[in-house]
Amino acid sequence: MLNDPKLEAILASLHERSRAQESLSASYFDGRAAEGRSDWGTDARDHAFYADKLVALEPEKALFCYAVCRALGARRIVELGTSFGVSTLYLAAAVRDNCKAGGGAGVVIGTEHEPAKAAAARATFAAAELSDWIDLREGDLRETLKDLAGPVDFALFDIWTPMARPALEIIAPHLRAGAVICADNTAQPRARAGYADFFAFIADPAHGLRTMTLPFRGGLEMALKTD
Repeated sequence: MLNDPKLEAILASLHERSRAQESLSASYFDGRAAEGRSDWGTDARDHAFYADKLVALEPEKALFCYAVCRALGARRIVELGTSFGVSTLYLAAAVRDNCKAGGGAGVVIGTEHEPAKAAAARATFAAAELSDWIDLREGDLRETLKDLAGPVDFALFDIWTPMARPALEIIAPHLRAGAVICADNTAQPRARAGYADFFAFIADPAHGLRTMTLPFRGGLEMALKTD
């Protein structure tokens, strides 16, 4: 679908690294639960464990997001939780391809809290020749997105769930009618509880959002800005 052999080779390597780390993440959360930690707050141990973990969106979900962005003609995308930049590459490819097909400019605004991950992501963007389509903002998204401007066509949430609601509150005023939000792992039992505030925001009719959970592994939420 991407029709970009160089990008596809980079992505294949990154997805393989991410798959190799999945069992480690599962074991980590089992240990967390055994300690009685059922909350979704983070501490120094969590940051240390995930410092070198890709936690990448699965290929089929990422390709779905690419296809949605192409169908929307998306030129302004926000990504919450860039990590090593795997899903960012799909989003940037969609913006690039939309702009090449229809003209105009576009950007993916990424957010990443961890400096080491941000540095690795930027190197990957350069290798894939997609840096010009990405604005990666490093730090607390509640600060780095303060100057966010619209209209936003698409937003991807793949982030520690307590940050999903604050991010949505920032982004929602900038969503154009017909914009789409996708959020990962919304059917995964451990994660869904952490999304409670996110879903409460979407359920408020004042925000003009309608949503459904798509049957990908772990679930993928797809919310539509109706007006």
